Amino acid sequence: MPTYKYKREDGTTFEVRQSINDEALEECPETGQKVKRVISGGGGVVYKGDGFYVTDYKNKENGSNGSSNGSAQSANASSSESSENN
Repeated sequence: MPTYKYKREDGTTFEVRQSINDEALEECPETGQKVKRVISGGGGVVYKGDGFYVTDYKNKENGSNGSSNGSAQSANASSSESSENN
């Protein structure tokens, strides 16, 4: 069930868990004040599971292993060049 946020006439807010099919509240169940439903940003994205894997990428070179190896190889190449110059 989704949670809806309501704003009372005095400016305070409260949340209520309601079914999607339920009508919006017109008054606060605690104080009796008139209320309006506040549009919120939502719950956002929920990721479940262990995460992303290298096999999730279309091109294996774009994966975490490919990019770290490439930077390590270029670092090794530049360090060997500098040692040859000395």
